[in-house]
Amino acid sequence: MPIRTTRESGDPRTADGPDGPSDTAAGRARATGGVPADGRARTAGGARARRAGLRGEGAWGWLFVSPMVIVIGLFLVLPILMALWVSLLHWDGRSNPFSGQADFVGLDNYRSLLTQDGLDRTLFATSLRNNAYYVLLTVPLQTMLALGLAIVVNQKLLRARSALRTAFFFPSVTSSIAVSTVFLFLFQGSGAVNSLLSWIGVEGPNWFADPRGVLSLILGGLGVVDPEHPTGVLADHSLLGLSWFEWLSGPSVAMCTLILLAVWTTSGTFMLIFLAALQDIPRELEESAALEGVNRFQMLRYVTLPALRPSLFLVLTLGLIATWQVFDQVYVMGQGAPGNTTLTPAFLSYSAAFDNGDFGQGSAIAFILLAVILVLTALQRWVLRERGTRTRRNR
Repeated sequence: MPIRTTRESGDPRTADGPDGPSDTAAGRARATGGVPADGRARTAGGARARRAGLRGEGAWGWLFVSPMVIVIGLFLVLPILMALWVSLLHWDGRSNPFSGQADFVGLDNYRSLLTQDGLDRTLFATSLRNNAYYVLLTVPLQTMLALGLAIVVNQKLLRARSALRTAFFFPSVTSSIAVSTVFLFLFQGSGAVNSLLSWIGVEGPNWFADPRGVLSLILGGLGVVDPEHPTGVLADHSLLGLSWFEWLSGPSVAMCTLILLAVWTTSGTFMLIFLAALQDIPRELEESAALEGVNRFQMLRYVTLPALRPSLFLVLTLGLIATWQVFDQVYVMGQGAPGNTTLTPAFLSYSAAFDNGDFGQGSAIAFILLAVILVLTALQRWVLRERGTRTRRNR
């Protein structure tokens, strides 16, 4: 009978040594997890090559974005940090704010605006009240008007759609200074608006010289309060130096003209945003809803508006930020007059810095305004969030 060798008989031991495969390449591979030494070397080399490739891609990425990073750093981040430092100083703008010539006052600029009784806090509270009414009326009106215009010009059977889109968008690309000047002529005492109102027997007010609040006029006409001599709780309690009646009297007649101007000039831009979103809604979705027998209102409520949620959030956010930063219309159309009823925080910040030479207080107003915008934007994001249940991922 032939004698079979160890390798032929399937014995794991070999003739290389009495201890079996531990002295062979296969045995060493099995002892180290099944990967030969040359395989481990290739794997380690591949990992090092991938890491080197990623580092190279990261370096090239930073190289390509470095011009924009430098521009943003020099013209956005650095000025913001400098303005934050200036808000802690009493600085007239004529010396170096980083030298000892500027007086460091800490949070005094913020205290004079928020906690200390005086003219500074009264003016700041007045500007907040005016701007709050401006935001509460302008943002919903411009959003609804823009959505309505977008739905109208999106109709396929409408003739001259391109001409209508251009006409609605034209006020948005016109200079705000030019539009404000036109509105000054339209709404003056003997302007075109009052002439039109006289044809129907209505005597129009002197729009830009009327500081009376609209809500106080309405309540006074109903006999609820006396706008000239308010009494009771509304007159006895105050917030930031203004009585509750002053807070609740509504926007002035002059501020209402600014609101009309803002709605007319911004609706065209937001119309294009809504129009792009409307054209992105799948046609099959609308056809399926039509087969179910829904009417136009149901189509708008259950199909169109849910599909427009991202665009609606964008429009509301842009409108909120822009209305809290309104400046140029106020500068052209009265600079806070009459009676500071068109004063806004943005214009007050400019006036404190460049008219009164108090750049510290102007910067403090700007940063308080920034905080207000951030808080309201976060609140708006929370209100418009998706409320559907989220399914957990299976791990």
